[in-house]
Amino acid sequence: MIKYIQELSIISILTIILLAPASSCSQDKNRIEKPNIVWITSEDNSKHYLKMFDDNGISTPNIESLAEHGIVFHRAFSNAPVCSVARSAIISGIYGPKIAAQYHRKIATVPMPDSILMFPAYLREAGYYTTNNSKEDYNIIKGDSVWDESSRKASWRNRSEEQPFFHVFNIHNTHEGELHFTKKEMESNPTKTDENSFKIQPNHPDTKTFRYSNALYRDKIQEMDAKVGEVINELKKDDLLENTFIFYFGDHGGILPGSKGYLYETGLHVPLVIHVPKKYEHLGNVKKRSMIKGMVSFIDLAPTVLNLAGAQIPEGLDGKAFLGENIDLEEVDTRDETFSYADRFDEKYDQIRAIRKGKFKYIRNYQPFNYDGIMNNYRYKQLAYQEWQSLYEEGKLNDIQSAFFKDREPEMLFDIESDPFETKNLIDDPKYHDISNDMRQRLNKWVKQMPDLSFFPEHFLIENAIDNPVEYGRLHIDQIHKYIDISNLCLSKFKNVKQQVITSLTSEDPWERYWGLITCSNFREDAKSLESIIQAIAHNDPENLNRVRAAEYLGITKREDPSAIMTTALYNSKKPAEALLILNSIVLMQSNKYSYKFELQLNNISANLIKNRDIKSRLEFLNIL
Repeated sequence: MIKYIQELSIISILTIILLAPASSCSQDKNRIEKPNIVWITSEDNSKHYLKMFDDNGISTPNIESLAEHGIVFHRAFSNAPVCSVARSAIISGIYGPKIAAQYHRKIATVPMPDSILMFPAYLREAGYYTTNNSKEDYNIIKGDSVWDESSRKASWRNRSEEQPFFHVFNIHNTHEGELHFTKKEMESNPTKTDENSFKIQPNHPDTKTFRYSNALYRDKIQEMDAKVGEVINELKKDDLLENTFIFYFGDHGGILPGSKGYLYETGLHVPLVIHVPKKYEHLGNVKKRSMIKGMVSFIDLAPTVLNLAGAQIPEGLDGKAFLGENIDLEEVDTRDETFSYADRFDEKYDQIRAIRKGKFKYIRNYQPFNYDGIMNNYRYKQLAYQEWQSLYEEGKLNDIQSAFFKDREPEMLFDIESDPFETKNLIDDPKYHDISNDMRQRLNKWVKQMPDLSFFPEHFLIENAIDNPVEYGRLHIDQIHKYIDISNLCLSKFKNVKQQVITSLTSEDPWERYWGLITCSNFREDAKSLESIIQAIAHNDPENLNRVRAAEYLGITKREDPSAIMTTALYNSKKPAEALLILNSIVLMQSNKYSYKFELQLNNISANLIKNRDIKSRLEFLNIL
């Protein structure tokens, strides 16, 4: 018996000795075999100008090489058409209007929701070395757990030996500022791209300026492609290519007029190509070049990378992984829905939401009187924007080219396959009634489920929701739903909803009155029977913005000159976001469309406001700074 026990002990010890190294090796193997992931992002590139996505585009051989053993996503979308808002969706995995990260540029940063971190933090927990070279540009408070390194010198080479890494490399060559050339520069610096080698899109005038802008942009895209090649070569040099997923994508839409900053396909539809290393084919379900026409968007990037890395995917993300364990590319290829949003762009305000489903795009313009072409200083540094506006004012554009400077419809429906530049609104066509009704319902469900915080004015969110926007939205969801319902009254005949509009205008809730006024501006002359109520609000409402919105209605319908009311409201304002919204209305009212005269005095504007860069832009445009 003693001998048996001794033999058993020896066997047990040997078992422990033999198994321990095996377990350790297994752990090392698992650690080493995690794939590296590299993102190469280029600024301001929609898919429309790359030949691999569009016949009218330019060749990009280095990006094309990634597809040789990889996946081309033909329907990839940014959720917003500008960098800080798009990048906030990427880094958080959450829709911007849900967490108050939807404004560009931020006046105040917002926190991540409780219990959720920016996704690279989960990669670090899983053993990854995370680096960013080097643009962040988030509207969200970053925290210390996101990057091991974030700078122009950040590199995967500083990681521990055999440590897997996630690396982001940002390419600036195609940024909008690259088209801020002068007429003299245009005349003296010919482009490499032949100015007659492409078609001008139908909503643009076919002029020398637009052809030069198109050609120069294509030159910049080829410069960007060369930078992509440099990153690929660095990975080859370090013998890492066959261990590394490489994502290439544009960070939102392009820089030609009406793209960046606008919720059209040229502002949202981005190129996405992913190189899948052969040893990780099981994670990408690809053995050769694959084409995916299913819809993916930036909101899906965080869960996708976490899934590829085998890292924790936290509850509460809005996106859905499209690569990695347990992902079937055939299922991904069936995905056919994506959402997008647009609010403030620098000093220019708007509020638009959109859904793309299959070949159809539905756009909901909540303030359609804020036409696309309202002055935005940074946009109008481009000669093409300036020329576009001048040609419109001279009456030299056709209807499609003129649409940028005219009021939009509250609802727009486009067939993207037959009308890729969204020039023919199908919303009133009886043939598309069922489609538009379905998409309207889907979009309403989405904005209500978030819930969409933009139904409160930005300054109010800064004052009341900034510490925990998600919780604020949860606690005030019934109010937000009511504001959404009021905003949608304009989609009915006025006579059928008149009493509901009156109820909103006479509510004790200031933001019900606010949305009731916007609804009246959308109805225009149809709401003239409510003029006395609106005039009373314009002169007596305790809320500064409501007096402005009421004056805006009176100005739009030519009932009363809005300049005195709006000027007084600006002088009374001490909040940058509120003042910006007032200035947006002032710029609209003094535009050639309405031509009201404003005599603003700089000394009467709060000194605190003038420190804000976007307010400075507005005041410079109005020639009072």
